Formats: sequence, C-alpha cells, structure tokens
Amino acid sequence: MSKPESIKIDDVEYVRKDAIAETDGEIKIAVLDRGFVYVGAVSFDGDFVILKNAKNIRTWGTTKGLGELVNGPLSNTKLDAVGTVRVTKHALIHLIDVEQKKWKGC
Repeated sequence: MSKPESIKIDDVEYVRKDAIAETDGEIKIAVLDRGFVYVGAVSFDGDFVILKNAKNIRTWGTTKGLGELVNGPLSNTKLDAVGTVRVTKHALIHLIDVEQKKWKGC
C-alpha cells in the first residue's frame, strides 16, 4: 500500500516531512506587485527570482502587519502550497528575512 503525500484535517493540508525537497536558498517572504505574497527558499537566476517549496500567504492572520510573520506563521495564517514560483526581478517589491527554523517545513 502506498503512503499518502498529504492529508487534510479541518480544511488544512499537511504534507509528509520526507516529501519536502531540500532547497539551497534561505527562506524569505517575497512581496510581489499586484498584491501577491509568497514564502519560500529564494534564489536568483538572471532576471528571475525563484522561490522553491513556495507557499502563497493567502491570509496573513496578523494584527500588526506582515512583519509579525518573521517568527513563523500564526494560528490564523492561511498558506497555500504552490511549488516553485518564478517571477521577474522587476515584479519583486521586497524580501523579508525570516527565522529559518520557524518556517522550515511549513
């Protein structure tokens, strides 16, 4: 019998730890134009910013802004796994450094 790669409990999807690929870049929150906000391992390739194991931060769940997520997602934060995101550098508004251990495996 094969093992599931993820399970869903109370509308939250959980992914097996051994199913998460290792990445080379540091995890950062990327704020992009048109209001998109992602978190993932960031690297650069020419004119592109690449976020691996990225998640769209659909709902911040904060009371004092995006900076509250530096220390990891909060109980009301909603994340949607999207895999690898590639965007042109000119679409990047800014990157926010985060506490790596608090975001690893999220």
